[in-house]
Amino acid sequence: VQLVESGGGLVQAGGSLRLSCAASGRTFDSYAMGWFRQAPGKEREFVTAINRIRGTTYTGSVKGRFTISRDNAKNTVYLQMNSLKPEDTAVYYCAADPSGLGRTFDYWGQGTQVTVSS
Repeated sequence: VQLVESGGGLVQAGGSLRLSCAASGRTFDSYAMGWFRQAPGKEREFVTAINRIRGTTYTGSVKGRFTISRDNAKNTVYLQMNSLKPEDTAVYYCAADPSGLGRTFDYWGQGTQVTVSS
């Protein structure tokens, strides 16, 4: 499974960005997909995930601001980020869990930088 993220960039606080992650493979609809992020000097942290039946989970700091979605016809998962804050600045990584449960992510993208200016 290969994952390629896109959509990162520089945005002002309060703005929005949409990240995309395109996946290879013919069984994308059975995967759980997740987004993680790593800020400078910090460990990688979970942001959100969507399982094979489109159930979603979010870390508390992004609830109500971020939305994960998937388009199985396009083998793509999206992360819509609204009301961005400077503390959202990080490299954002897409990940795939072939079990579909969203517990163990075995495949990772290369990451895309998101920078939120104050």
